[in-house]
This record gives sequence, C-alpha cells and structure tokens, in this order.
Amino acid sequence: MSTETDTSDMTEGSEPAFGRVSRSKDVAFRWLTLAAALLGIVALAALLANVAVDAVGWLTWDFLTGMPSFSNPYDAGFYPAIVGSIALMLLIALITFPLGVGAAIYLEEYASDGYLTRFIQLNIANLAGVPSVVYGLLGLGLFVGLLNLGFGTLLVAGFTVSLLILPIVIISAQEAIRSVPDSQRQASYGMGATKWQTIRNVILPRAMPGILTGTILALGRAIGETAPLIMIGAPTAVFGVPNSLFSKVSAMPMQIFTWADRPEMEFQYGVVAAGVVTLLVILLSINSIAILIRNRYQRRT
Repeated sequence: MSTETDTSDMTEGSEPAFGRVSRSKDVAFRWLTLAAALLGIVALAALLANVAVDAVGWLTWDFLTGMPSFSNPYDAGFYPAIVGSIALMLLIALITFPLGVGAAIYLEEYASDGYLTRFIQLNIANLAGVPSVVYGLLGLGLFVGLLNLGFGTLLVAGFTVSLLILPIVIISAQEAIRSVPDSQRQASYGMGATKWQTIRNVILPRAMPGILTGTILALGRAIGETAPLIMIGAPTAVFGVPNSLFSKVSAMPMQIFTWADRPEMEFQYGVVAAGVVTLLVILLSINSIAILIRNRYQRRT
C-alpha cells in the first residue's frame, strides 16, 4: 500500500525530492568553486597588471645589463642579480634533483616498512613545512660556521636553499614512484630483470613526469626565497657576476627587497616593478623549459 502511494506521488518525467535537492547542491557547489577560482585569478591578474604598468619606462635594456645603484634610480641595473639567480637555480637543481630522486627511490623500492623508515618519512613531511628562515640559520651554522665556506658565497647559498626544497622534491618523487602500477614491476621481474634494471627501465621513465612536476614547483619556490640568503650573509647587491662557487652572489629577490627599502618613490615603484617583472619572466621561462622536458618524457611513455 505504501509503495503504491509513493509511486503515485511521482508523475511521469518527475524526480524524487532527494534528487532535486542533490542537484541543487551540486549546481551551487560548482558555482561556488568557480567563483573561488575566478577570485584568485582576477586578483592575481590585477596585481600583475598593476606591476606591469609601473614597470613601463623602467624595464629597458640598460636596466637589464647595468650595474645596481642605490643613489640614482635612473642608473639602477639588474644584471648581476639576474646572473646570480640563474647560477643559483642551476646549482640548486644539480644538488636537489639527484639527492631527492635517490632518496625517494631508496624509501620506496629498497627500505623495509619498519619503524625507522616511518620515522624518516614523518620527519621529511615535517621538514617540508619548516619556515625558510630556519634553513637560513641551519646554513649559517653548518656551511658558514662549521665548514667555513664563506659568507654569502654561491656554494653556501646553493646548499642552503637546496636543503629548503629537498623535502618537497623527495615527497613529490615518492608519490610519482608510488603511482607506477605494481603489475609493471612484477612483469619486469618475471622477464628476468634485476631490481636496478626495473627501476631504470620501468619505474623511472613512468614516474619522471610526476618527479619533474614536483621539482618545477620546488624550484619556483626557491627562486623567490630571500630569508635564507639574508641569514647566510648574502650581499644585498654585487657589482660583478660570480665566476666561481666561492664568489659572492646576490639574487633578484634580495635586490628587489633592497630597492623597495629606499626612500625615493622612483625606487619603490618604477625600479621595483621592473625587477618584479624581470623575475616573473625568468621564472616562467625556467618553468616552461622544465615543462617541455616533462612533456617529452610523457610522450615517450
């Protein structure tokens, strides 16, 4: 009797009440998430447009190839900071990529699932959230105080910032390796391959796009870091490009931070805006190159 009553309440082409409520919530949630995405995109676009407008007239060839100045904004140059940041990024990539991928391979493919491995995993996850100034203090105490590699050198800056992003690279590489189906490992072993041959020929090629994605995000964070460089005594500006690992080095964020602290309005708006636009262009260029390399691995697999 109750079944007949329930079915009589629904006419042809109608839907149950819970279906209508569910669909309404789905539409509302979709529009809510769209608004959240548009809010972030519009705010970022407005900020970038404002900076780009302020950089008009200041972002010139003389600015890109000149030496820094703190007295006359019209003579300010960005060349040593640009070269220093690029050299620093290359050194960081050379340090963090093999160390991060190697640690991830060991933890995922070789280490047993014991208390020690879980303890290491927990600490790596915690280190990924440590503030950057703490890594600056670590670099100051370890590389400058203990190893005596010098204040503000390219080598010290590279090691310090590498420690900062190394946990991020390890975690992203672990997730990429973990995403490779176990059936492919077993198929490789079934054909007589060794552990290393399976890792080299099966796991790494399929995990490489994910590994590169995590590395790209980590390097994007590294290029904008200022606090670790301040803590290790990196100069606010240098008047020459680094010619060795023990040369003093400055970076674009350090130079921009110093210009923003100047009392002249031309420094605070025009020169700083030109430096920010240059930093963004170089960051996007490095990311684009890394994305092209990642896409090549995706096509191969």
